[in-house]
Amino acid sequence: MTTEDHAGDMATTMALLWGTKPAPARGRKPGMTVERIVATAIAIADADGLDALSMRRVADTLGVGTMSLYRYLPGKAELYELMLDTVMGEDAGVAGPATRHWRESLAGVARQSLDGYRRHPWLLEASLSRGMVGPNQAAVLDRLLAVLDGTGLTNGRKMAVVGLVVSYVQGRARQLAEAARTEQRSGRSDLQFWHEFAPLLEPHLSRFPSLASVWRDEELTWEDEFEFGLQRVLDGIEAYIDRETRGNQ
Repeated sequence: MTTEDHAGDMATTMALLWGTKPAPARGRKPGMTVERIVATAIAIADADGLDALSMRRVADTLGVGTMSLYRYLPGKAELYELMLDTVMGEDAGVAGPATRHWRESLAGVARQSLDGYRRHPWLLEASLSRGMVGPNQAAVLDRLLAVLDGTGLTNGRKMAVVGLVVSYVQGRARQLAEAARTEQRSGRSDLQFWHEFAPLLEPHLSRFPSLASVWRDEELTWEDEFEFGLQRVLDGIEAYIDRETRGNQ
């Protein structure tokens, strides 16, 4: 593919994302829209993963011929970009009102993002680093940057803060997705696993006193790992902002 061809593909995708591509005038099927195609694709990916997604599968689900979809969008790559931007729009207003402290706003973003990954596990296979920026993605990023406006951070460091929070959420979401896959493959819940495994480990714990102390603590209270980690990430960002603010005074 030449540079010119690639640029043309990008322009086509951007036109689809931003709604500037004219609707097909010929051969249109009543009731068929790009939005309906995308919604169907998302439902398939949610149920069976990205590997199950194909233009044929979408067409069959909609009860149309595969070739009819190409009147609305060029192919699977463009469909994928539209799916990403559509689910990004589910968290409209995610950063919250401007009156909220940046820390509270970022925490809200992180929690809703985790919920999004749990609704759409296939998002973890997506890379936004070179994806097309659609209106929903642009709106979310704009709101995230806006909540950091009063922190005194440079634009580059604002983007780094956003990237740090996003990376933390993605990491935890991957752990949860793997746990869900393991439970599905094994047919046993985490509780069932540990109930069966604990007696097998117990005889060996005398060699590991620190582990034994925790393992046998009947008053042990488990932390919410996501919230605990999130607050520590935000602690670090807050300490950094405070240090930068003092340094600029």
